[in-house]
Amino acid sequence: MTAVRRGVGAGLPLCVRVDEPEDLPAALAAGGLADPLPVVVLVGGAGGLSVDERARLTPLFAHGLVPAVERSSAAVVDGGTDSGVMRLLGDARASGRAGFPLVGVVAEETVRLPDGGAARDDAADLEPHHTLFVVVPGVDWGAEAPWIQRTATHLARTAPSVTVLVNGGDIAYVDAALSLEAGRRVLVIAGSGRSADQIAAARRGEPADPRARDLAGSHLVSQVDLDDTQEVFEAVTRALAPVRGP
Repeated sequence: MTAVRRGVGAGLPLCVRVDEPEDLPAALAAGGLADPLPVVVLVGGAGGLSVDERARLTPLFAHGLVPAVERSSAAVVDGGTDSGVMRLLGDARASGRAGFPLVGVVAEETVRLPDGGAARDDAADLEPHHTLFVVVPGVDWGAEAPWIQRTATHLARTAPSVTVLVNGGDIAYVDAALSLEAGRRVLVIAGSGRSADQIAAARRGEPADPRARDLAGSHLVSQVDLDDTQEVFEAVTRALAPVRGP
């Protein structure tokens, strides 16, 4: 495990490289996250959102997801780049002056790191409102997907966690499937577009992508309408509530 850079100058937080899953607890501890926390895993559209789509999705984050995470004293784990739903979350966290930990998990050669690197011509910038970046091996987009799930599992441990799927392309199906494999509930935001809408359609029994149909049959999958930000808040808050004993 190697620290890349602590956030000075450019304002970026600590970036920590990990090579093996066993490195994750130390990486999280380096970012001040040694204790278990409830966790939201945010997956979905990483780019290509139009101005209109960003406008439609912004209230979801500002009035639904960010207040729910803050109320639940939880953390968020996502893909960490300054694009798509990750940018919307970072902006909403900053605008709402929220203080929850925001952990970005990025494949090393797909992003521009403070110490250089990034082999790809289409490498992405890091989203500046994140509080920790976990930098994992990988050259291609999607290489970070299993690491996002591992990071969330290590961070939550015995605390509750939930994956929230907003919009999304091909990798979103992988993200959702990995969450289900980990036993993590997936909350689909119906009306947010693309993969999320395909899964919502499959849950209604309508024609949908075969990958969406495979996911929609799981008892761990539920959905909330994009425009009902109060229900998003309540659904996420319920999912992150401590499990009460008998």
